Amino acid sequence: MSRLAAIGLMSGTSYDGVDVALVETDGEEIGHLGPTGYRPYTERERDLLRRAIAAAANLKDRADRPKLLAEAEELVTDVHAEAVEAFLAANGMVPGAVAVVGFHGQTVLHRPERQLTVQLGNGRALAARLGVPVVYDLRAADVAAGGQGAPLVPVFHRAMVRLLKRAHPVGVLNLGGVANLSYIDKSELIAFDTGPGNALIDDFVRQRTGQPRDDEGRAAAAGTVDEAAVARILAHPFFARQPPKSLDRNAFRQWVAEEGKLTGKSTEDGAATLTAITAAAIALAASVLPRPPSSWIAAGGGTRNPTLMAMLKARLAPAKVETAGAVGWSADALEAQAFAYLAVRSLKGLPLTYPTTTGVPRPMPGGVLAR
Repeated sequence: MSRLAAIGLMSGTSYDGVDVALVETDGEEIGHLGPTGYRPYTERERDLLRRAIAAAANLKDRADRPKLLAEAEELVTDVHAEAVEAFLAANGMVPGAVAVVGFHGQTVLHRPERQLTVQLGNGRALAARLGVPVVYDLRAADVAAGGQGAPLVPVFHRAMVRLLKRAHPVGVLNLGGVANLSYIDKSELIAFDTGPGNALIDDFVRQRTGQPRDDEGRAAAAGTVDEAAVARILAHPFFARQPPKSLDRNAFRQWVAEEGKLTGKSTEDGAATLTAITAAAIALAASVLPRPPSSWIAAGGGTRNPTLMAMLKARLAPAKVETAGAVGWSADALEAQAFAYLAVRSLKGLPLTYPTTTGVPRPMPGGVLAR
């Protein structure tokens, strides 16, 4: 199969900015990982997205775009276009050098139990502006068929692990706003969301300090973990459910606030407890896998939090835990690379999701093509 040059775009549940990555692939093997880029959201843009996520909680139809969501969708589309245009200019490329753009958009609501998942972003408008075919709305077909619609990137993780020389099974962690894992053991592929990632930590710290995140985990490092609160929070029915399973960014907000008794905690103790919840949920998820992974590779924004990484290493021992950067991957652009890869798979009609990754009844292609 011929390789295509694809650009992948990702704006995650932490909505800090847009990651851009170039990948050459035939949709099966990864031929070349090219340059990456990043376009941060301004605070004004982040505020609009924050309000759009809150407003999306009331959606009943995934196509509805009340005024605030319409405004946010236009913003998301424009920012992604700017990100691609800047990336092409920075790397001396013309649009014609790219076969396809994989456009995830911005998730504002994910309720697969209601067959409802909403990613803001106008794929047709993006394709028209860039002059490049765009594959978008990559979760919808899976959810419509009864799948969870997430995680989407395990098939890419499997392709990346093939490039490494290491013993199986291997666990790949995505530490985004929501945390998820991919379990790769030769031909076996299992994936699911494990629980909160950075989202609740970020929101708690922002509410207490005005800062967008717990920078380098400093607040958590200075605090004390309330282990009883961690145990109460992990008693939520979600954690006892067998995979596949997935989460909305705000799924545990009220439960964590109440069971964690966050109101009465200092900023440091609250951050420490929330960070421990993320690590403990991942360790609990690992315990239901067919075999313990011999090693873990962690990617996403959470890898920039040394306190979270230390907690993960302690709870996943004796398995080795490394960052994506340490094994030669991009910790920040891995999901953008995944959506480039998924866009090529979509063009070729290859499955994006499987019964063991999203619970979909059969291997499922996906994505909508805008030329």
